[in-house]
Amino acid sequence: MKIGICPGSFDPVTNGHLDIIKRASHVVDKVVVAVLNNPFKNPLFTIEERINILKEATKDIPNVEIDCFSGLLVDYVNVKKADVIIKGLRAVSDFEYEFQMALMNKKLNKNVETMFMMTSSEYSYLSSSIVKETFKLNGCIEGLVPDYVIDAMRKKFKDAR
Repeated sequence: MKIGICPGSFDPVTNGHLDIIKRASHVVDKVVVAVLNNPFKNPLFTIEERINILKEATKDIPNVEIDCFSGLLVDYVNVKKADVIIKGLRAVSDFEYEFQMALMNKKLNKNVETMFMMTSSEYSYLSSSIVKETFKLNGCIEGLVPDYVIDAMRKKFKDAR
């Protein structure tokens, strides 16, 4: 069984993320969507909230598992006995950073491979940061994230006010 790890913050998950996850599910036997618990970031959603949102978003993709991790991705890859890290790329600027990360992961574990998937052109500009900023400024994010993410963001910002 070929296992791919699709890591990220997913704060919140966007339709661009879901595009990569769905496409990855056709390339490997199992996709583990791994939510990073990054102590250096201040996320909008908790780990538990992001996991629940991702479970809802991927419930119709049978070979997707949602999990979380902290620490080094290569260590997590070993724990999951994964074959490949799957990363989405929106632009050339993403490639430079992700290429450095792939080389570092390879240095830390020579058996770790990274596969890059180009984001569909309709999502090439999309990021979680843009979604949050647009939402905070009362812009429309319909079509950028699943509807239940919009509902969760409304609740999150309402609770903060």
